[in-house]
Amino acid sequence: MMLPMPIDPSLRPRLRVACLAVSTCLLLQPLAASAVRHKKPAPAAAAAEAPRAPIVLHVDMTDAPRKLIHTELQIPVKPGPLTLEYPEWIPGDHRPTGPIDNVAGLFITGNGQTIAWKRDDVDMYGVHLTVPPGVNTLDVKFDFLAVPGSTGSDMDRATSQNLAVLEWNSVIMYPAGVPVREIPITPSITLPAGWGFGTALTFAGQGPGTGASRPATETPGAQPNEANFATVGVNQLVDSPIIMGRYFKEFPLAPGVTPNHYLDVAADAPQDLELKPEMLACMTRLVNEAGALYKSRHYTTYHFLLSLSDQIRGEGLEHHQSSDNGVREHGFSSPAMAVLDGDLMTHEYTHSWNGKYRRPAGLATPDFKTPMRGNLLWVYEGMTQYWGTVLAARCGLWTPDQYRQALAFTAFEMNHRPGRTWRNVEDTAIAASILRGGSPEWSNWRLSQDYYPEGQLIWLDVDTTIRDLTHNQKSLNDFAALFLGKGGNTGPITVPYNFDDLVTALNQVTPYDWRGFLTERIDSHAYHAPLGGIEHGGYRLAYSDKPTDYEKSILGLRGGVEAVASLGLLVAKTGEIADVTMNGPAYKEGLGPGEKIIAVNGLAYTDDRLKTAIHNSTTVKTPIQLIVSNSDVFRVVNIDYHGGERYAHLERVPNTPDLLDQIITPLTTAPPAPAKPAAKA
Repeated sequence: MMLPMPIDPSLRPRLRVACLAVSTCLLLQPLAASAVRHKKPAPAAAAAEAPRAPIVLHVDMTDAPRKLIHTELQIPVKPGPLTLEYPEWIPGDHRPTGPIDNVAGLFITGNGQTIAWKRDDVDMYGVHLTVPPGVNTLDVKFDFLAVPGSTGSDMDRATSQNLAVLEWNSVIMYPAGVPVREIPITPSITLPAGWGFGTALTFAGQGPGTGASRPATETPGAQPNEANFATVGVNQLVDSPIIMGRYFKEFPLAPGVTPNHYLDVAADAPQDLELKPEMLACMTRLVNEAGALYKSRHYTTYHFLLSLSDQIRGEGLEHHQSSDNGVREHGFSSPAMAVLDGDLMTHEYTHSWNGKYRRPAGLATPDFKTPMRGNLLWVYEGMTQYWGTVLAARCGLWTPDQYRQALAFTAFEMNHRPGRTWRNVEDTAIAASILRGGSPEWSNWRLSQDYYPEGQLIWLDVDTTIRDLTHNQKSLNDFAALFLGKGGNTGPITVPYNFDDLVTALNQVTPYDWRGFLTERIDSHAYHAPLGGIEHGGYRLAYSDKPTDYEKSILGLRGGVEAVASLGLLVAKTGEIADVTMNGPAYKEGLGPGEKIIAVNGLAYTDDRLKTAIHNSTTVKTPIQLIVSNSDVFRVVNIDYHGGERYAHLERVPNTPDLLDQIITPLTTAPPAPAKPAAKA
């Protein structure tokens, strides 16, 4: 999953994209899910065993526009005590976000008779019941409420009048105590009339290799669409979301490449489906570049599921044979939005290798109840963040300059995180289940999911170090093929690893003290971020009084003022202070998050007036004067700062190898540019 993008909450509620700005990102995230609970064992039930026949699941999406999803399950059972579980620890979320609080109208019957159930008083995701004699199938019915405000589910705001995304974990229950891969389930779905859909699941009776899709239709009075899918394990069902909509289109990608790849798009309006040929060419090149990098494919088909919508949530969630990607309606047609969304699908696609196929042992749990251990998330997410940005440049979704600008913004954000002095990056990974989301206030001191962007910097350092050690004969490309491509082409299986496996593979690429190298960085409490990869890459982090185009795109969409490197302030567009850097100039004058700037140098607050005051501080000898309010109390604050505006960029170091440029050089030959339409006479 990608960390939320640094833009206004109304633009991207809980997204993911570029985790390039942690303190700014936090401005966007919803409240954190509750912390991991210590649970007592559920009451004793019959010995857990896989159902003797598949669970039959039917999901009715016809009420999705009013945020109501109906589910029915037929679960094979035998008489006696039984516990049914609802998924809790959701893969990709790395925390217990199963939206059990949005399950309503749960009724269980057997042979037409109501069967009483009781929720476990500690494990809220488990319900206990006794299967009566003579009952061999339970009929389970409930509704899922696709509304905001649940436990952090990826189903928050996942439906609208014209489109919907279904993550199957929200609509299933199954016998507890059985590895979910051993529980077969046969899914089917009813969609609103005329809606099309795409998924990595295959139609019933169809061999694997294509996934299922159906175009949208506009037939007046059409009946709801029915689709039946092949039986899979519960683990694979949860790993295979479905996107659907009134306006839906599928684009085949990378002709000639096996397995098949598709871009499935659902949008708010029909014109949004007309993606630019240049973008489709980049997506085809992405498939080719990934194959050249990882030298393997661990899926039988791959579907990029893309929602273009201002109505449903933004998203970035990885799956083995697909990815759930959600951006604004004009997320790829607007140049400003396109650059911010440029590494979304490259990140989630990389997870098919890093996270789904190769997975840290602590995250490779047998079911959705066992708590996940996130100590290696700086690999799972951090390395994925690294390869996602590199692939965005290699396939053309980013220009080389946009890659460097995004990297500069990441380095800047990580370099102004004083919380590093007490919490190392490994602790942000271990504490992932309690750090995602939360208030942006004092985020630079508390920290959040720093394992994403700091992990990216660490793996850049690894790449440039390998290149230095081998005189540019080897690189992290070799590690990716060896470690993430291990075993060559496979189906969607998982191969767990631990820290020792990581070190061993790096030493196979080139001998070095990789254990010490990595340990030093993940344990570090240094004030500044690990910028060695940038420096070895031939650049250094520098500042000027002009933001890069990349940062302009962020500020243009979010509004407010980014004055972290100057005043130590992050200001929302309303003038409310979102965060204050610990021990920075604003902190030393007593400012805190949640206060509101009313005036700047005697004039009513606007973003431009604050930026002008900061800009003029180099020539004005008097302090910057702010009038701020804290609830009903007003006060005057004078910040004696004279350093001007400071925006990050990468500065080329003369007479050094440009390794950054080498890193993002494509591994494949670029296809011919799409032909432009001839001008009309």
